[in-house]
Amino acid sequence: MTEDGEVPLPDALPHWDYRMDLHARRTVRVDLDAVRSQCGLTSDAALMLSVVWTATGSNLSGPARQVRLTETGIVPVALDVHLRGADLGGLLLLDTVLVLADRLKDARPSAPRRAGSVLWSEPATVRLQGDAPQFPMAVIDFARTSFPDDAAWHLQISGGPESATMGSLLLLVNERNAVTTAAFRNAGSPRPVDRIVLSAVHADAARIMIEHALGIDDFSEESDFPDGSLGATLSSLFDRLFPGQTITDIRLRQRQSPNLFASDLQAAVKIFEVS
Repeated sequence: MTEDGEVPLPDALPHWDYRMDLHARRTVRVDLDAVRSQCGLTSDAALMLSVVWTATGSNLSGPARQVRLTETGIVPVALDVHLRGADLGGLLLLDTVLVLADRLKDARPSAPRRAGSVLWSEPATVRLQGDAPQFPMAVIDFARTSFPDDAAWHLQISGGPESATMGSLLLLVNERNAVTTAAFRNAGSPRPVDRIVLSAVHADAARIMIEHALGIDDFSEESDFPDGSLGATLSSLFDRLFPGQTITDIRLRQRQSPNLFASDLQAAVKIFEVS
């Protein structure tokens, strides 16, 4: 569901950001008698229809909705899911799963007996970020900070390359800048001006992250950073922006010809190429 109403589940939400919660609904018709019969269960075995979510960007997961089923016959089940944007990122996996609700003591030898045994599942995926980096953000008054009062945004990077990405990156948006705050508020259904602003923010964030990465001595092709770490995120971003080029070559270009490096990076992030 979006501000414009309900839409079919898309393959991607390219303008999603961490301030945007997701709300999804679906109705599943479950033939309980047929399921129990085909799985070798008793006619009164309790089942559970559940939606489980996993976000690769945050490495978080959990149950989003659970409905216990004890009826017979064909039952329509409405599943209503609300996920906090701050918990998401990357590829969002939504699994609708039918499981055995309770442990069965006297089940047939070939029948499932453990609570949680999967009887049926149907996965769905939504990509919440494209080539632009995504991370948590907050809207604050820069006048109350050490940042310039008139700056529109600031990307804060803390921790080392082994630190978790979600705890190392924070995009701060100045609430006094109405154009920028409006762009992020409308990220789910951006206007042309919002797309331009978001493109500029994403390009600047990519520049800051790449420059930060190149300043890390241990950042190289041989580095093996843990999944979900800042180093892994920086490596992934580098590979997307500079495919086929080495970190050593790009680092030398940055040091020897910073103006050319800035133009190369601007071209790599495809700034202002908005649809």
